[in-house]
Amino acid sequence: MSRAILVFYGSYRRDRQGIKLARWIVGALRARGDQAELIDAKAIDLPMLDRRFSDYPKGEAPPAMAELAARIVAVDGFVFVTGEYNGGLQPGLKNLTDHYLPEFAWRPAAIASYSAGPFAGVRAATSWRITLGAMGMVVTSTPLSLARIGGAFDADGRPTGEDGARLVKAFPRFADDLGWWIDAAEAQRARTAPPF
Repeated sequence: MSRAILVFYGSYRRDRQGIKLARWIVGALRARGDQAELIDAKAIDLPMLDRRFSDYPKGEAPPAMAELAARIVAVDGFVFVTGEYNGGLQPGLKNLTDHYLPEFAWRPAAIASYSAGPFAGVRAATSWRITLGAMGMVVTSTPLSLARIGGAFDADGRPTGEDGARLVKAFPRFADDLGWWIDAAEAQRARTAPPF
């Protein structure tokens, strides 16, 4: 069964490395038969949060915000690809995500984290679990964590070296976990409407 999945990425840095991981995840999900699309916060370039999409009267939200809201509502699940900034959340990804709330609810999310060093962004992933859960998403229990991202991909964006090999080995379980929760959420929504 093909699932529709949005892969969110949020670095605005000039020499951003995580985009390699985000693009690879999109390709790996597609190779499994899913419909995956990259949502790059830098490309969408929403302003710093003033009003969420749901705060605007119908038809008055900025076009880019409304277009992304429609894309979020239309899919089955999400992957959030996050780097670790000073031990915390990536501000670009957090800002993009904060523009929406009910649009995300009652669907699963998986977290892929990375860092330049050996800790693979796990502190950011931990913070994202809390944030996404508070937004009404079920966060899968299988993380995808990549250390030393600068050397984990070759010039063509393919995983390479020990860290790249770990990524390739860990991905199937990560994707299977997300797929299971997407299917479970879909089955539950078919049986009964969300409670609120």
